[in-house]
Amino acid sequence: MHKLPPLVELRAFEAAARHLSFKKAAAELGVTPTAISHQIVLLEQYCGRALFRRRPRPLSLTDAGARLFPAIRGGLEVFAAAIAAVRRDTDQQPLRVTTTNAFASRWLVPRLPAWRKLHPDVPLEVIGTDTVLDLHAGDGDVAIRYATSRVLPTDGIVNDLFSDTFWPVCNPRLLSTGRLKRPVDLANHVLIHSYWSPADREPPTWQRWFAVAQRRWREVPQFKDMQHLSFREELHAIEAVIAGQGVGIFSDVLVAHELAAGTLVNAFKLSLSGYSFHVVSRPSHPRAKTIRTFSEWLQSNA
Repeated sequence: MHKLPPLVELRAFEAAARHLSFKKAAAELGVTPTAISHQIVLLEQYCGRALFRRRPRPLSLTDAGARLFPAIRGGLEVFAAAIAAVRRDTDQQPLRVTTTNAFASRWLVPRLPAWRKLHPDVPLEVIGTDTVLDLHAGDGDVAIRYATSRVLPTDGIVNDLFSDTFWPVCNPRLLSTGRLKRPVDLANHVLIHSYWSPADREPPTWQRWFAVAQRRWREVPQFKDMQHLSFREELHAIEAVIAGQGVGIFSDVLVAHELAAGTLVNAFKLSLSGYSFHVVSRPSHPRAKTIRTFSEWLQSNA
């Protein structure tokens, strides 16, 4: 490919040739007339020919300038059209949002109609996975991470969303029948568990809840003597508790709808602090403006 002069020189020449005025070209490009004159001098040195007749006034093109002008104007228009097409295609691509399966299902998805109403031109692709995807490798555009305050995400720009609290919850039928009034009554019920990674040092589990409960109440069953039902997927554990199969300990963020509707109720007034949700994106992302809009929308819903 032939070597080309800098684009700034070509833009200065095209604007000056179109207006036949350094002053008008400077106003269009947001620079001074002196800067336009300097760029054109550099282009003339590159070409080895004068491109403008500066005297007598008004400004006019030389034969070399007149030959160069339509080619540069056409080339810049082709560049502009191609770049606009690429930007348009990019804007029409879904914004890929990765988050945990549970958060996607129970918090994000129910709120998507509100996003579509506000931003119908920005479709979303929700990637529900408990695997931490690599934003720098392009596996997603923005992530909603779940982490402790001591171990914040480090793979991009982090904006805090909110924190959660874990409560023992159950189907209200268990309370209405009087079968679950005191912690000691848990001995007659099944404890519902969901999986926590071994990397989580202090997860809000039943084991921790029982340790705290034994310091508050005298009569608390021994954890090892309880009936247990465990699920790898948190969503399945929540469904089991809704169905009345036992008592679970869940994030108030994930079961907020059921608590508000009365489908689930707090079994005891003893909770555990949870983790925090954060919006993460990589620096200098091409769609940084759209990601910022999405992040602000999430925070407004929080």
